[in-house]
Amino acid sequence: MSEGPKPDLAKVEIPKPMRKSAARLASVQALYQMDVAATPLSEIFAQFEAFWLGQEVEGMQFPEADRRLFRDVVEGVLREQRRIDPMVDKALSEGWPLRRVETVLRACLRAGAYELLGRPDVPARVVIAEYVNVAGAFLDKDETGMVNAVLDALARDLRAAEFSRPGAA
Repeated sequence: MSEGPKPDLAKVEIPKPMRKSAARLASVQALYQMDVAATPLSEIFAQFEAFWLGQEVEGMQFPEADRRLFRDVVEGVLREQRRIDPMVDKALSEGWPLRRVETVLRACLRAGAYELLGRPDVPARVVIAEYVNVAGAFLDKDETGMVNAVLDALARDLRAAEFSRPGAA
């Protein structure tokens, strides 16, 4: 029995929430690459936008991403890093400064912290859930739990009003 023709993925409309999730995943990958290989920002944008976002790489189709969100998160982390890192350090368990945290985990925490700080248009719980999902693509359960705990602590500090409304959990 035939499965029928496969859709042309370049012509399939990717739902907006999936494009935003793909942007967050790509931003963590970009921040990781910048940290590990010291790749400059302009080169990161050129590489990701030409060869990764919405492209097939080694037989795997990467979803189209919200490029504005991708750029905003990467640029925002770089712009606000002096403010973000001390906040994340404070939210981490004592004795585990951010500089000692594994590189992918550090990228997830920085990206999530930036969105909590600089993107009030995105609900805090959405930011937390999105970066927990991104972390789950790369990290084990304990590290994913750390992303949840740190971003939750930051969110409750930076966006306390979102957690004090009636019916808020």
